[in-house]
Amino acid sequence: MQTNMESEDTKKIQEMKTDLNLLLECLKYQMDNAFSQKEALVTIHSICQQNSNAGVYFREIGGLMFVKNLAKSSEHSMVKEAALYTLGAVAEQNVYCQQTLCTSELFEDLTWFLSDNDSNTNLKRMSVYVILVLVSNNRIGQTLVRETGCISVLSHLFRTVLSKYELNLSDKNVFQNYQLWSSVCSTLCVCVNNPQNDENQMLCCSLFPHANDWLINCMQPEIIRPICSFIGLTLANNTYIQKYFISVGGLDVLSQVLVQLESDSHETLSSAKLAVVVTKTVDACIADNPTFGAVLSKYHIVSKLLALLLHESLDSGEKFSIILTLGHCTEDCEENQYDLFKNNGLPLMIQALTESQNEELNKAATFVLHNCKKITEKLSLSLGEYSFDENEVERLKDINMKEKNLEEYWKKAKEILHRIEQLEREGNEEKIQTEKYEDTFSSMNINIQNTFKHLHADSSGGVPKAEDKDKSQSRRLQSHKSHEAMSKACTNDDQMKTLLKSANPVNSCYRESGQNKTVCKTNSSSNQNVCEETTFEKKNFVSQSSDHVFKHPTPTAKNTKQQLPVTDPFTLCSDIINKEVINFLATDNCSKMLKYRCSGCIAVGKSLNSRNFSKLLHSCPYQCDRHKVIVEAEDTYKSELRKSLICNKKILLTPRRRQQLSNESTAPGGIITEPFGKTVSIR
Repeated sequence: MQTNMESEDTKKIQEMKTDLNLLLECLKYQMDNAFSQKEALVTIHSICQQNSNAGVYFREIGGLMFVKNLAKSSEHSMVKEAALYTLGAVAEQNVYCQQTLCTSELFEDLTWFLSDNDSNTNLKRMSVYVILVLVSNNRIGQTLVRETGCISVLSHLFRTVLSKYELNLSDKNVFQNYQLWSSVCSTLCVCVNNPQNDENQMLCCSLFPHANDWLINCMQPEIIRPICSFIGLTLANNTYIQKYFISVGGLDVLSQVLVQLESDSHETLSSAKLAVVVTKTVDACIADNPTFGAVLSKYHIVSKLLALLLHESLDSGEKFSIILTLGHCTEDCEENQYDLFKNNGLPLMIQALTESQNEELNKAATFVLHNCKKITEKLSLSLGEYSFDENEVERLKDINMKEKNLEEYWKKAKEILHRIEQLEREGNEEKIQTEKYEDTFSSMNINIQNTFKHLHADSSGGVPKAEDKDKSQSRRLQSHKSHEAMSKACTNDDQMKTLLKSANPVNSCYRESGQNKTVCKTNSSSNQNVCEETTFEKKNFVSQSSDHVFKHPTPTAKNTKQQLPVTDPFTLCSDIINKEVINFLATDNCSKMLKYRCSGCIAVGKSLNSRNFSKLLHSCPYQCDRHKVIVEAEDTYKSELRKSLICNKKILLTPRRRQQLSNESTAPGGIITEPFGKTVSIR
C-alpha cells in the first residue's frame, strides 16, 4: 500500500515537471501571441499555488528569470500584468524564489512601472503586489525599496491616487483606484514594520498630515482601517515618530474620530468594531510616552473607552486592547486617573479581573488598578491630612473646583482599596474559610442527627408489642431527658424557637406564623396516662423560592383507641426535613437512618400477613410514598365494598335490622361478612 502511494506521488511530481517544461516552451515560442502567453502564465501560477515545490523546480529550469524578463520586455500590457502576478505568487509561496527575485534591478523596473503615466491601474496594482511580497519579512527587500527610490513613488501614490474625499465605490474607476490605494497602504506597512525599520519609518512619517486630512473628511471603514494600520505601524516603538505625530495634531484627530465612533456604536455594531481599531492606534501612539495621555483628557477618552468596554459585541481580544489603552492613558496622567475613577472604571476593572479567564486581559486590568492606586489614596484623604507638593495641591484644588461633591467618591475610593486588598488576600482566606466551614458542618450534622433521633422517638405512635416494652420505655426515658435538657437550656419561647431553627435546616428558608399548639404524649404501654405538655409555636412553612405551601399529607382515619393525633411540627414536616437533611448529611449512616422511617419499610423481613401488615401501616404516623399509596388503595376498596354490601342487605332486611346494620357500619374497625363467609376488617 505504501509503495503504491509513493509511486503515485512520484507520478504526480513527474507530471508537474512535464507540465512546467511544456508551459515554459510555450512562453518561449509564442512571443507573437499575447493571449497564449497570458494563458500559459495563468496556468503556471495555478500549478505553483497547488504545489510549493513547483516554484523551486520552475526556478531551477530558468522559468523564473524568463518570466521576469518577459514582464520587462513585453509590449503587451496583459502579458506584463500576468507575468508580474505569476512572479508575486511564486515568491509568496517559496522563500528561495523571493530571495532570487529580490534584486535592485527588479525594484527599479517596478518603480518605472509605477511612475510611468502610460501604465494602467491594473499594471500598477500588480507592481505593488510584487513589491509587497518581496519586502514582507525581508530586511533586504526593505533596504532595496528605500535605496531604489521605490518607497518615494509609493508615498506619492498614497497622496494622489484618491483625489476626492467623497468615496463612491460603486463607480468602477473609483473602485479600481481605491484598490490600488489600499494595496499601497499595505505595502507601506510592510516597508516600516515586520521587521521594524527606523529609516523607512522616518520617510513614511511625512504622510501623517495627509492621513489626518483623510480621517477628518472621510470617516468610512474603507479609509479608517488602512490609515490606522499605516499610522500604528509607522510610529510603533519609535518615540521620535510618536512626538512628530502628536505635533502635527494626529492624536487630536484620532481622539475626535474615536469619540464619534463610540457615539455611533450604540446604533451600529460596525462602529464599535471600528472604534477598537482606532483605540489600538491611539495606544500605539502613547505606549512609549505616557505623558501624551494628557492630550486625551481634553476629549474625555477614558470615559469613552469605559463605555465602549461595556459593548456586548466585543470579544476578549478587543476588550484587552481597550483595557491596555486605559492602562497607558492612566499611567502618568492624574486627570485620566480621576476620569476613570469618576466613571466607575475601577469596579469594571475589578469585575474584568475576577470574571475573565484571559491571562493577558487580567494583567492589563491589574495594570490599570495599579496606576490608579495613588490617586485613590489621595482622594480618600483631605488636603489637610495629606502632605502634597505645591503643584499637587494646585491640581487637586482645580479638581475640587470642577467637582464639588467629592465625599461620595472618597467613600468609593476607600471601598475600592478595601476590595483590592481583599483580592490580594483571597487565596489564603478561602483556604481558612473552607476549613472552618468543614468543622461547622460536621458539628451541625451530629447535632441534627441526634435531634432527629429524639424527635422520631417522641413522635412515633401505635401500641408497642409486649416483647418490646422495655425498649419502648427506655426510648421514652431518653426522649424525656432530651426534652428536659432542651427546656432547661431554653427558658423562654424565643430561645426555644432559636433551638428549633438550629435543629431544622429547612427553617432558614421558611416563615412562621404564631399560633400555639399543645402536644400531648400518652404512654400506652402502661395503664397510667401521663400527660406532658410542651408549648411550641405552630409553623406554616412557606418556601421563599416558590409559591407552593408544603404540607404533610392528610393522615388517614385510624382507630382512636390505638392512635393519638400527631401534632409535632417536625413530624408533620418530616418529608421536607428528610429531603433537606439527606442532601447535606455526609455520612451513609445518617442517610440510611432517615430513609427508613416508615414502619412498613422497617418491618420488612418479619412474619407478616395481610391483616397485621395492614394494621402496622395504619398505626404508622408516617408512611413512605409506596406504602401510603397501598394504604389509600386499601381504604378506597374497603369503603366501596362496604357501601355495596350495605346497599344489598338493606333491600332484604326489616327497617329495624337496617338501622342496626347502619350503626354497625359507621363504627370504625367494624367487620363485614362477605357472601361466601369471608370476613373483611373495616377501619
